[in-house]
Amino acid sequence: MVVGLGTGSTASLILKPLAARIRQGLSIVGIPTSKGTAEQARALGIPLSTLSDHGRADRGRADHARVDLTIDGADEVERGTLNLIKGRGGALLREKIVASASARVVIVADESKLVDRLGRSVVPIEVVPFGWQATARRIESLGGRPDLRLQPDGEAFVTDGGHYILDCAFGPISSAGSLDRELNGIVGVIEHGLFLGLADQVGVGRAEGVDVLVRSRTDQPA
Repeated sequence: MVVGLGTGSTASLILKPLAARIRQGLSIVGIPTSKGTAEQARALGIPLSTLSDHGRADRGRADHARVDLTIDGADEVERGTLNLIKGRGGALLREKIVASASARVVIVADESKLVDRLGRSVVPIEVVPFGWQATARRIESLGGRPDLRLQPDGEAFVTDGGHYILDCAFGPISSAGSLDRELNGIVGVIEHGLFLGLADQVGVGRAEGVDVLVRSRTDQPA
């Protein structure tokens, strides 16, 4: 199997048991979604590859998908739709590329990440550094309150792709699909943290065990 490896605190927890399964004979190759995930996976002995090494035609998330399964975390999971907000780990662009090229996407989260409507937390938006202030003003016109993500030293956080991230508070999002389209239409926006219609299954960790939520293939992004 070709397995997409997510980025972030939850996704990193998956790598150790995955490496243990590989030592027991599991045969997979991983597609990391960030430099940090790649470094951790290599240190654990997980074999890695890239999307370009798997040349099946990318015709949507079906039999022609380049990745068999992606495992990742999420910042928010909307009940029912399983729409997500992701990107606090700073790798939302690569995460969405890999998820979109995957036959199945499984999200691992604890119950604190479940929401009735997306927007409790900020929506990370990856933007071109040049003129990012103008991009931020366009986002403000949509009702968002963007803050440039900073590193501990006060400098702007830079993604693996060389971009900035604006963490944008929208409040409860009445139509994630509409906001998705509006953000996609802003010049300077590279990608955003609304992952709509991508998660097939969510494993929700609770004190008493794990609940598994499944999205029907007929569900449409709200």
